[in-house]
Amino acid sequence: MKVTFLGTGTSQGVPVIGSTHPVCLSRNPKDKRLRVSVLIEWDHYSYVVDCGPDFRQQMLNSACAKIDGIVFTHEHADHTAGLDDIRPFNYRQGALPIYAHSRVLQQLEQRFAYIFATENRYPGAPAVIKNKIENNHPFQLGNIMVIPINGMHFEMQVFGFRFNDFAYLTDMKTVELREIEKIKNVKVLVINALREESHMSHFNLSEALEFIKLVNPERAYLTHISHLLGFHDEVQEKLPKNVFLAYDNLQINV
Repeated sequence: MKVTFLGTGTSQGVPVIGSTHPVCLSRNPKDKRLRVSVLIEWDHYSYVVDCGPDFRQQMLNSACAKIDGIVFTHEHADHTAGLDDIRPFNYRQGALPIYAHSRVLQQLEQRFAYIFATENRYPGAPAVIKNKIENNHPFQLGNIMVIPINGMHFEMQVFGFRFNDFAYLTDMKTVELREIEKIKNVKVLVINALREESHMSHFNLSEALEFIKLVNPERAYLTHISHLLGFHDEVQEKLPKNVFLAYDNLQINV
């Protein structure tokens, strides 16, 4: 299984528009972060988790010409706003399967009514096939069963996902022990770490590191990173041996 980090930034991306923060002015490519998303490929299958406003650029950066579907963690704009840009995949492949909590599907139908219209569809509008994800109900993608991991993003429910020995969780603030049991001892864990200071709806760095200890993966990667966490190279030097700061276009094998 190959995982490509399409984006590793927070909701505003890094650099933030108009910011003069030193990290936003950094010339290191690892300090430039599009909105958070991953491309997961195995055998001849390829799926994207989340489809934010940078989706088009991410597909171009990764030279991705085919995806078999999009899996959504939750409905916030930095995870969903790029849905219109699936059209090139529609033209080549037809309607694209999407997978999400029923609440998220309803939100997408409101924001992108023209995509979900059943009558008088605009010619060339994107086309999707809806699939509902329920907690404690694994679902099939390609030839594997994916396990949804329930968590809370402040007061909003969000899903993380376990793909065999790879687990991807973002925008988490609290995760119950029974959910953590579902990902114990995975080989690779990806988890959000927004900044060092506490935040109401995201793990900060210390919380993410504690979560990694609970899960006990072979390797862990931090994502959904703001400029306030610091320079990539300086943060990486402080991390445990098996914990890595993810960056855009990083590829790993699981």
